[in-house]
Amino acid sequence: MTDTTSTITDTSEAGLDRVMAAAEAAAPVFGGLRPAERAAMLRRAAAELDAAADELVPIAMAESHLPEARCRGELARTTFQLRLFAETVEEGSYLEAAIDTADPDWGMGPRPDVRRMLVPLGPVVVFGASNFPFAFSTAGGDTASALAAGCPVVVKAHPGHPRLARRTGEVVAKALGDAGAPEGVFAVVFGQETGRRAVLHPRTAAVGFTGSIPGGRALHDLAASRPRPIPFYGELGSLNPVFVTRAALAARGDAVLSGYADSFTLGSGQFCTKPGVLLVPEGTGLEALAADVAGRAASRLLNERVTEGFETGLAELTGHRVTEVLVRGAAAEGDWTPTLLRTDAASLLEHRDVLLEECFGPTSLVVTYTDEEQLVEVAGALEGQLTATVQAEDGDAVAARLLAVLTEKAGRVLWNGWPTGVSVTHAMTHGGPYPATTSVLHTSVGTTAIRRFLRPVTYQSVPQPLLPEALRDDNPLGLPRRVNGAPEAG
Repeated sequence: MTDTTSTITDTSEAGLDRVMAAAEAAAPVFGGLRPAERAAMLRRAAAELDAAADELVPIAMAESHLPEARCRGELARTTFQLRLFAETVEEGSYLEAAIDTADPDWGMGPRPDVRRMLVPLGPVVVFGASNFPFAFSTAGGDTASALAAGCPVVVKAHPGHPRLARRTGEVVAKALGDAGAPEGVFAVVFGQETGRRAVLHPRTAAVGFTGSIPGGRALHDLAASRPRPIPFYGELGSLNPVFVTRAALAARGDAVLSGYADSFTLGSGQFCTKPGVLLVPEGTGLEALAADVAGRAASRLLNERVTEGFETGLAELTGHRVTEVLVRGAAAEGDWTPTLLRTDAASLLEHRDVLLEECFGPTSLVVTYTDEEQLVEVAGALEGQLTATVQAEDGDAVAARLLAVLTEKAGRVLWNGWPTGVSVTHAMTHGGPYPATTSVLHTSVGTTAIRRFLRPVTYQSVPQPLLPEALRDDNPLGLPRRVNGAPEAG
């Protein structure tokens, strides 16, 4: 099949085999590089992407319908991620190096010399996202963290921005090669069937995915069905509920409602952290909120597939017998204005199968409650979420219990903030219980995302010259380590 809009053809089965064979051959060489060497490669890729901004940004704008400022900001985030992972690799604690020397008097009997560290998994297949053509796609967080871990990466390009994927891939591949990376360490492939084959390919060691629940679950099940199952790290869907207490509404109601409108309409509601549900006390005046939302400008959705999914979800919400349409969005020549709906907490709980489903795009649901106990009840009824937000005041009686329940449900719990905007930091978690992700143990944003593409190995009684440098007594790399249970003195 040929994409006539981009003149990019799907990768053949034989072509995928060649790419995966090259990635497998590159894996031991790339994974065996010293931290400073791999860090230099990541920085080179970041520099070359920055230098290509004036070429890449117009392509992103044309294919994703996103404005220039958004695309430039997202490219800056992408290169920042690469540089942050370079620092993480150089610092070295991500290896979790631990040494227990031989001890004849160990409490459970004589202990041999055992030394443990994390090592790369091998070739990683990354599925790019539609809503972040830079930061969650070809050179995005999954790619950056896998390369930092020492894993070759094969990107399955998103069909929403194929030309950008191809050109970004060319820039990254050349940068890595110019910095000394082995051939085969990075490649981009195309086509839906190619993606399926890549998940099943015997040389694939792990998969990173950002996209829809149905698509991600189908690929996850493929990964699990293999003769040798592999890790599948999928970020899928999230409603990102916001809970507003009576005290918070009384203290700063106008700011809360306007902040909510800003958050759920940001980027046409096409952020994975868009607040899809806002819970407020019964009797809350919503006229100003409705007027605010009704005055928001129309904007383009990412592509036809996103538009079709949005229209289906919107029809289910607006046509449901327990919802009231406060602001009815409209489409004009592919641009949409936002929709705002209302229901009550009892109806939400009764019809949770529909009302608590993510609708990806510019719509959100206001839910009124009669008693703050209903906040805890709704929180308990949630599926797994990327985020959950509490808008409250110090001393709110319900706050502690609400936070405790939401901690069980979400990967990031916010206090008096808004979920849109995921900072790339050491302490960030962008993950959560299913269906937010397929692996509740990990994050796809932040430096600990590197942990997904590493596995532990323990070396027992191995001679010093044969040990990895990170585990030798003289610690030639100067890495932070734990020796006999205590941090090693620097």
